[in-house]
Amino acid sequence: MSDAVIHGQSLDLCVCIPARNEADRLPIVLDALAEQNWSKPILVIVVINNSTDDSLAVVKQASTRHLGRLVLHAASVIFPPDLAHAGSARRLAMDNGLALLPNRRNGVLISTDADTRPPPEWLTNIAHALSRGVDMVGGRIEIEPSEPLPPRVLALRRAWDRYWHEVRAIEDELDPLPWDPAPRHGDHTGASLAIRAGLYVRCGGVPPLPSGEDCALVTAALAQEGRISHPADVFTFVSPRRDGRAQQGMAQAMQTLFACAAREAAPHVPGFHHWRERAVWRRQLRARPEGDALVAQAEQHLPAMPHDMVLEMAL
Repeated sequence: MSDAVIHGQSLDLCVCIPARNEADRLPIVLDALAEQNWSKPILVIVVINNSTDDSLAVVKQASTRHLGRLVLHAASVIFPPDLAHAGSARRLAMDNGLALLPNRRNGVLISTDADTRPPPEWLTNIAHALSRGVDMVGGRIEIEPSEPLPPRVLALRRAWDRYWHEVRAIEDELDPLPWDPAPRHGDHTGASLAIRAGLYVRCGGVPPLPSGEDCALVTAALAQEGRISHPADVFTFVSPRRDGRAQQGMAQAMQTLFACAAREAAPHVPGFHHWRERAVWRRQLRARPEGDALVAQAEQHLPAMPHDMVLEMAL
């Protein structure tokens, strides 16, 4: 048994999944959770919101199919139009997960989406990352191999990956964080985000925003002096579909990627010198008392970086 699994015995985990008309996708993510190499039964909450399909029946079938492996709970809700968005749905899923945890002291809430397929080591690797003393663990987004991207779209996505790899290298050189060492990725979206229950409560939970609620949760947690890591071995597969449920979510990002690839024109991005200046600014602010929290509080109010460099495409 791995060290991560041994350490994980002290953690109470709950996987929290918001879902809207996801009857076709839910069996995939729930079967993937049942196949985790986590040694204990896995607590899961699925909050079905504003749905017109048979998602609830699908969850009940999965509960029977994985009896003894998944401790599966489901809730169904209809939000009014002004609240029928990702922020409300994820907040309710995480809040319900919090209520289900048998022990909040060692409790961890893990957010994912209905169109994901976490690999078998997902929970174990999250637990291993938490054992190193962090409060949150972000998971990398990988495109589902069974839904490959067209060549032009794939080339553009790889160009973005190279760009963010260089940005992280700049940050690691100028503003290294000992709890988030290289090699690391930079993703901490609702598709794969773990947060300790106590920190979730202290930062006020998921902000009920129409979009960007996942990153807003991370920012609020960092402002409470939470620490996040992005280990390379924590990732989940995500569908590259373009007909998603959330405003400005993964599906919208894929629409933008496809449209940009169709134009055969590389997008403009902030030049690397801006990231160097930002890393130095963070390092200087971090030197102050409670500097890590100050960075999170102040950075969200900085003006956007100019997009003054063309994204470099592979030859």
